[in-house]
Amino acid sequence: MISRDTAALRRITATVAMTLVLGGCTLDHRGQSGDPSQPPPGSRAQAGPTASTETPDECPTSGVRIRSTGGDAAMGLRALGLELVNCGEHPYQLNGYPVLHVFDEAREPIMLRVVNGAKEITSGFDQPPRQVILAAGERATAVVLWRNLVTDSTVVATNGEFLTVAPAAGQPADEVDPDGPIDLGNTGRIGVSAWKKADPSTPVPTRPAPPPAPSAVPSSVSPPDSRL
Repeated sequence: MISRDTAALRRITATVAMTLVLGGCTLDHRGQSGDPSQPPPGSRAQAGPTASTETPDECPTSGVRIRSTGGDAAMGLRALGLELVNCGEHPYQLNGYPVLHVFDEAREPIMLRVVNGAKEITSGFDQPPRQVILAAGERATAVVLWRNLVTDSTVVATNGEFLTVAPAAGQPADEVDPDGPIDLGNTGRIGVSAWKKADPSTPVPTRPAPPPAPSAVPSSVSPPDSRL
């Protein structure tokens, strides 16, 4: 029998994967940057994430751009898709996990344990990292995972409002849309899968449109006569 948690995970996995398709889907580093009062190493942010001054079509000097592709939540398990695009002119190499930093509503860093592979959070995202070489225009994807779980009523639940992601340690970070609050409960941890090369046959990413409203008979059209 499939457990409720497994069923929820399958739903989230399928939704995130579909988001990446339509939108284009244990090591850990503690304390994120070591010093919570400092921004991530190499981050473009100086005191927490700030709005980028780059135009949407402008490629950063790093040659890559990172963004979220939407998320899903079920049974307390959260999943957020990430996408990295090589917008530069030269090949770009990845071999590892995205580096995450979470900030509160005051843009102050939140101390978290980032679990690479998400083994302590759920299963199915533990494939080891492999070398990925992206040609100009190619993409890589990853998934951020966490649980909205409160296990100790004496510990205040954590809510992140801002998220920055770097391709690797020491690389510049981009602020990405978390698609809602990062409601970690009091788990104190967040997981992320390894970078994986996206299928080049998938379309250029755009956020999927919301589902259409239920169909209804237009008011100007009379319903069929049931006597016929």
